[in-house]
Amino acid sequence: MSGDTPATRPLTTRHAWAGALLALLLVGVFAVTWFTPGTSSAYSAKITNNTDTAATAANFTCTGAYAVDKANALFQYPLTEATGATTATDTSGAAANGTYQGAMTASGTTPIACPRDAGTSYVLNGSTSYLSTPTQVTSPPTFTLETWFKTSTPSGKLVGFESLQTGTSGQYDRQVYLSPTGQVIFGTYNGGTQVITSPAGYANGAWHHVVATFSAGTGMNLYLDGAPAASNTAFTTAEAHAGYWRFGQGNLNGWPNAGTNSYVTGTLRYAAVYTTALTQTQITNHYAAGH
Repeated sequence: MSGDTPATRPLTTRHAWAGALLALLLVGVFAVTWFTPGTSSAYSAKITNNTDTAATAANFTCTGAYAVDKANALFQYPLTEATGATTATDTSGAAANGTYQGAMTASGTTPIACPRDAGTSYVLNGSTSYLSTPTQVTSPPTFTLETWFKTSTPSGKLVGFESLQTGTSGQYDRQVYLSPTGQVIFGTYNGGTQVITSPAGYANGAWHHVVATFSAGTGMNLYLDGAPAASNTAFTTAEAHAGYWRFGQGNLNGWPNAGTNSYVTGTLRYAAVYTTALTQTQITNHYAAGH
């Protein structure tokens, strides 16, 4: 047996072995600390986003959400004028200001649709008040109807296209109205009435966002509170005629499940009509901005 044992080796050799062993232990500890999930180490990182905040996002408000899609709007009415106003301002840039018919009453009662937007909402009395557009136009073959509404009375036309600006029209279609049980109905006409109906009722005193789209490619689609509520892809054409858009009242004679009062008793905010069928993403963005 050799006489070179650990006890008799030179001191420098033993120090070298000890140093190597210590280095290996440190590497092992570092590896465990760095790669083992759930452990911590002296290393830390911080990610900061200095660009986007919720307060400056385009769709933080309904005003911002509508502005994104105003290029295809016939008009966009915030409906935030003061009590007694006669004109509804069009913010789309199309200069199609609307006319308040009957008494115009504003309300700032909260909660309110689009709560991050300034202004009030438009109260409809169920007997004389509604809004109509100023100029006769030809009904678009592709369109989207949109508004926020609140009611506890299940009756009336929320929006529709009529051959007359006021009074009882002879032609009327492209409309959204409430059934006597509060269901929302979207209808067009082409030799006969074509309607789709929401399964649920919405005359519950809460704010709701309604969007109806129509095109040759997608047919009829109804959305409530950002989600699909009813559709029929077989209905792809609607009768062309000249007329005006109305919000809050219109002729419903002959339309299924229309009830007895064509006036809305309730409140509206942010109303618009587009010449395109808004996508699900656009609709979701508009709804998210308003609640």
